[in-house]
Amino acid sequence: MNHVAKKAGASPVTVLRRSGLLVVLVVLAVLTGCSGAGSIIGGKSRSPQEAIRITPQDRAEDVRADSEVSVKVPDGRLESVKVTRIEDARQQEVRGLIAKDGLSWAPQGAAGRLGLAAKYSVDAVALDGSGHRSARHTTFTTVVPEHRFIGYFKPENRSTVGTGMIVSFEFNRPITRRAAVQRAIRVTSDPPVEVAGHWFGSDRLDFRPAAYWEPGTEVTVEVGLRDVEGAPQVYGSQRKTVRFTVGREQVSRVDSAAHTMQVRRDGQLVSTVPITAGSPTTTTYNGKMVVSEMHEVTRMDGRTVGFGGEYDIKDVPHAIRLTESGTFLHGNYWSDGDIFGSTNVSHGCIGLRDEQGGSGSTPAGWFFDRTLIGDVVEVVNSKDKQVAPDNGLSGWNLNWKRWKAGSAVR
Repeated sequence: MNHVAKKAGASPVTVLRRSGLLVVLVVLAVLTGCSGAGSIIGGKSRSPQEAIRITPQDRAEDVRADSEVSVKVPDGRLESVKVTRIEDARQQEVRGLIAKDGLSWAPQGAAGRLGLAAKYSVDAVALDGSGHRSARHTTFTTVVPEHRFIGYFKPENRSTVGTGMIVSFEFNRPITRRAAVQRAIRVTSDPPVEVAGHWFGSDRLDFRPAAYWEPGTEVTVEVGLRDVEGAPQVYGSQRKTVRFTVGREQVSRVDSAAHTMQVRRDGQLVSTVPITAGSPTTTTYNGKMVVSEMHEVTRMDGRTVGFGGEYDIKDVPHAIRLTESGTFLHGNYWSDGDIFGSTNVSHGCIGLRDEQGGSGSTPAGWFFDRTLIGDVVEVVNSKDKQVAPDNGLSGWNLNWKRWKAGSAVR
């Protein structure tokens, strides 16, 4: 019986040894589970979606152009991120940087603005705090706009202009998101000066420095309006760079009461020209005006500027536009020569003696040949009001403080 009992049961020593082994194994298992041994044993890894968080979300559609693209991890670090724009069968990598702490990636500068009607792919690799490596691939597409806006601007590319030139944009649609549009247009100069924008209503944006440009200045206008949302669901379409050169300084001062125009070149008086200005009932605006157009010959019909049938001259020579409302400095061959320098008879324009067909030897021809788009003509001592700053390129009639107050960018 005793022998059978011994066979059927375990000896006390054997049980103790096995119990000890069991205790040791349990302790080792607990220690291993807390050891963080990484790729050797490690705990349960996160899903790629948990480990790498990407916005916009995977397969998102109609993503707005001002949406943010970001890649983040809750812990560990990002090892690599590649964001690619796919448009019209072309691929372009989006520039960006991983933060110093390794927890996030963001695009750099203008690269952060999404293109419209494009597909984007995001590929990211990260190492989490437990040593697990994860990779994630996502895609999204941006909205296809139904409406676009464009800006018609002055001056022309590669032109040489006068020192009073104002960079002016007129938009074909009302702009409600003015700050975004203004930030997308960059005006710089060499030598550098501060340049500020000023909005006139919802469809015009002008840029100028505090004082007239210095002769010889090189100005660059970078137009980055493409895919910028100027109003709800209305996006820009232009991306181009325009450069122009500032020529010599020429400022002409028209004294309506004295019937003269003093022409100064680089500060020196070069000529005093007899003129006729607006009559007592159709006076000429006071203030600083900038040459915006020049025509060897043009037609002037009073009905196009609010008059009746007082005049319709089909061949006005040497016409220089000063305001959008119709103020010109032009040649006059139809009036008696004695009025120049003595009497104001015009309908608001500034007239210089000329011949029919135009002549380079007349005062009008002489001045026309020496004028640039962007030159300043200032009228004083007229009995009219000061020209409005948005009537042509007349923004120089605002002081610098008031000009900067019209900026949408603070």
